Amino acid sequence: MPIIEVEHLTKEFKLGQLHSLKSSLVNQARRVLGRAPTETPPFKALDDVGFSIEEGEVVGIIGHNGAGKSTLLKLLANITSPTSGTIRVDGRIAPLIEVGAGFVPDLTGRENVYLNGAILGMSRQRIEEKFDEIVDFAEMSAFIDTPVKRYSSGMKVKLAFAVATSIDSEILIVDEVLAVGDLAFQRKCFDRMEDLIRRRGKTVLLVSHNIRQVSRICSRVMLFERGRVLMDDAPQPVVDLYYQKSNEKVLADHSEAILKHARIDTSGEAEVLSVTLLDDQDGPTDAVESGGPLKVRVRFKLHVALEQPEIVIGTHTTDFVYLDSGSTAGIAERPDLAAGEHEVEYRIDTYPLAPGTYNIRFALLDRNRRMVYIGEALKVFMVKSQGNEANEASARMLSLPASWVLDGRAYAGA
Repeated sequence: MPIIEVEHLTKEFKLGQLHSLKSSLVNQARRVLGRAPTETPPFKALDDVGFSIEEGEVVGIIGHNGAGKSTLLKLLANITSPTSGTIRVDGRIAPLIEVGAGFVPDLTGRENVYLNGAILGMSRQRIEEKFDEIVDFAEMSAFIDTPVKRYSSGMKVKLAFAVATSIDSEILIVDEVLAVGDLAFQRKCFDRMEDLIRRRGKTVLLVSHNIRQVSRICSRVMLFERGRVLMDDAPQPVVDLYYQKSNEKVLADHSEAILKHARIDTSGEAEVLSVTLLDDQDGPTDAVESGGPLKVRVRFKLHVALEQPEIVIGTHTTDFVYLDSGSTAGIAERPDLAAGEHEVEYRIDTYPLAPGTYNIRFALLDRNRRMVYIGEALKVFMVKSQGNEANEASARMLSLPASWVLDGRAYAGA
């Protein structure tokens, strides 16, 4: 029998609460005349959602902001009630949602441990048994008798996480709380979650935008979109679909010209007119194949003449990690460029990046390497997989050709 079973779950929210005097009078008049008042239709955060989870399963819930993920967890944790549908839970739930929200600033850390433990359903005796473990895990022994209002935000979240994960329960509901504190403490949080999952066999529902983390921890992933379950499967195919949807959204949100959100720093002596990704026939495109050629054409305008300028073109990830870079500095006799419009192409025969979404950057320096123009995120483009190759951008960044030797026999590989 499933430990969690959800059937036809719907949650609606009324958009807007304040009404003007005019709209109130108009609606009252419509009621008097026997007509229905004009109202904004409710927003469906969840729309007829159904699924079941077996004991010991670790289920990731992913999707873009507003997809309904956090609303689902709050319904499962009984923080709010559904508009319609049923939820059946066979076990005690420990919700790690908005950790630290119940802390009282004027109370000490010690007092807040007891208060939060009681709120989460722990007896005083159990809190006393777990107290030293909680404080040691949170690394807060020196500050435990200090009022929480003097804690940093990281200190409060660390202590709250330690309390929340000390609860004896069959089901853990986790909403974006593994990225708390510094890097060392994040590692401890991750290790504790793995201990709860692997050694203690807890049933876990994890909401996170860290897709690599979800792929590593979860045995199953659900992708939500507009309040519905778009896909429910093993992690890799669901993650692949998530990346595909994300890539499509990024491309749809940006124009084909210079992006409005591009990072540009210029001396005023130059401007970029267009950045174009080229296909095999030198026509404009938004995507290239992993391992195929990459061709970038940049049109720019100089407001002054430059002697032997250096041109740099490269690519970077959406979070601005530089991937490759080409420069004309290696050309023995770089040409002078007169004031006016110019065009340059950057070509790579084999672009080995894994499928995903990337950006193009462009820089222009004078002969003394003074920066004239630098622009990042000037063009968004996709790298597509070849044939039936899986989209493994969550597990790698490079897609390099390789060969294999197994038991002395050579094999070709991708």
